Formats: sequence, structure tokens, C-alpha cells
Amino acid sequence: MRLDDERESSNIEDQRGEGGGMGLGGLGGGGGGGGMGGILGLIFAARGLGIGLPAIIILALGYFFFFGGGGGHSSAPTAPDSSSVGFQNPAPGRAAPGGAQGENKTDVFVRKVLATTEDTWGQIFKANGQTYTQPKLVFYSGEGRSGCGAAQSAMGPFYCPNDHKVYLDTAFFDELSRRFGAPGDFAAAYVIAHEIGHHVQTLTGQMTRAQRSGLSQEGAGGAQVRIELQADCYAGVWGNANKAILDPGDVDQALRAATAIGDDTLQREAGRRVSPDSFTHGTSAQRSHWFKAGYDSGDPGACDTFGAGTL
Repeated sequence: MRLDDERESSNIEDQRGEGGGMGLGGLGGGGGGGGMGGILGLIFAARGLGIGLPAIIILALGYFFFFGGGGGHSSAPTAPDSSSVGFQNPAPGRAAPGGAQGENKTDVFVRKVLATTEDTWGQIFKANGQTYTQPKLVFYSGEGRSGCGAAQSAMGPFYCPNDHKVYLDTAFFDELSRRFGAPGDFAAAYVIAHEIGHHVQTLTGQMTRAQRSGLSQEGAGGAQVRIELQADCYAGVWGNANKAILDPGDVDQALRAATAIGDDTLQREAGRRVSPDSFTHGTSAQRSHWFKAGYDSGDPGACDTFGAGTL
């Protein structure tokens, strides 16, 4: 991709270096900021502000129940709740190194790719008499917090419709390249565009349609698979709109990434029997097909996975 002349998005938040965090789902009691220490800190701070004892008790109880207290949970972080939608990490259980990361080439790359999605979808929505509301992208490392619960790098990039934010640990790009043979800047950009596709689904009501479809959530023809394949197709639409900055072979990078992260491929790589009933993102062939459908047409209307008889 030729991004040198592209602007950088300002819709970025950075949680790196914050030592993990507690989303609305809470991180477990072992290392989080909840628990008795957090409650005592809250009490001392409230007293310093002159807040009376009855109000302090209410605050402390609210803190305990909101953040999980720390006494009755396992030490493992909880995954985002079922309302979040993600790219599907090919290496579940592998966390990225912690610690703050300064501004680097990867950060700049992500900012520029995000800006191209803003411009693309802004123009598409405007052409249809609508206004595109730009999402935020949140960097985190290892563990973070989201409006859908705790963020953990082992879960891969994901979009949270509760707060309209994409959550990304950029270590995912390294894993995608090294372990699953899908290197290249456009492969990484496809990951970002896929998550932005989920934001588009939220704005257009496709997420609501999925919930009301009457389809089972998982399985080869389930609502979750159709949502993910549509996001792949929307990533293809974005790719079509940005052909002018693509290099030869870029589309092949995205197709390799789509193939590497198919449900059937991941199950085989893990030494498991391919089980369509457990699919959540679609097969490698389906993910490649729907990305190509969006890329070849450049039309979001070609991405109606819910109206498709055959995925």
C-alpha cells in the first residue's frame, strides 16, 4: 500500500502502558484495580473531598459491584460479552508482551488506514443521503478494557457496538504474518477494515437484523457467520475504493489472510475435526469469496449475506 500521502486519523485512543484494565465485564481479582485496596482508596479520596459517610458507603458498594470487587472471581480475564464481534485470533491463549509502546511505524500505519476507512465510508454514506459517524480505534497491549468487557490480546482484534470502538493489539499482525503465513501491509489493513465493517453494520442496523433473524448464533449458516462474512465483504468494498493506493499483490495478501483465518483452516491447524456446527466466522473459501464480492463490485449492496441462500 502507498500510504505516504495519506492523512492520519485522530480517532485514536491508547491504553498501552496502563497495566491492563477493567472493562464493564471486569478483570478478575488477582491483578485488577478492584478489591479492598481500591475500595479503601475510594473511601480516603471521598473523605478528603468532604463527602459524608452515608454517601461513601453507597459509593463503595457501587464500586464493588461495578468492578467485581476482586474477592469472588477467578484470576483469568473475562472475554468481551457476546455483543462484541472480532476478527478471530489465530493463536488463542497467546498474549502480547505488555508495556507501553511509543509512536512507531505500525501506529502511523494504523492511523492512516483508519483515515482511509473514514473517507471511504463517509463518501458512501453521503452518496446515500446519510452521515457516517466515525468510530474510535483503541490501542492496547496484552490486556485492556472496553464497553463490552475486558479486552485481551488472545481474543484478536474486535469491535464493540456498545461504545462504537475497535480494539487492537498490534501484536496480532506479527502473529498473522509469522505463524499463519499472511504477511504484508494490506493483510494488516484488511484486519482493520473488517472491524470497521462491523461499525458499518451497527450504523446501518445489520447488527439488529442479525439479532432478530431467528437464526442460531453459531454454525455454518448462523447469524454470527453471516455477520462476519458481511464484514469481510465490506472490507472488500473499502479495498475497491482505495485501488489507487494499492500495490500489485495487495489483494492476494488479503485473500491469504482470509484463508488463514477461516474456521475450517483453524480447526485443522489445531488438530481438530472440522465441525461446521461450531463455526463463528465462516470457512476460508467463504471469507475469500465475500471479500472478493465486495472488492470486485465496490458496492455494499453486494454484501447481503443475510439474503444469500448459499454462503
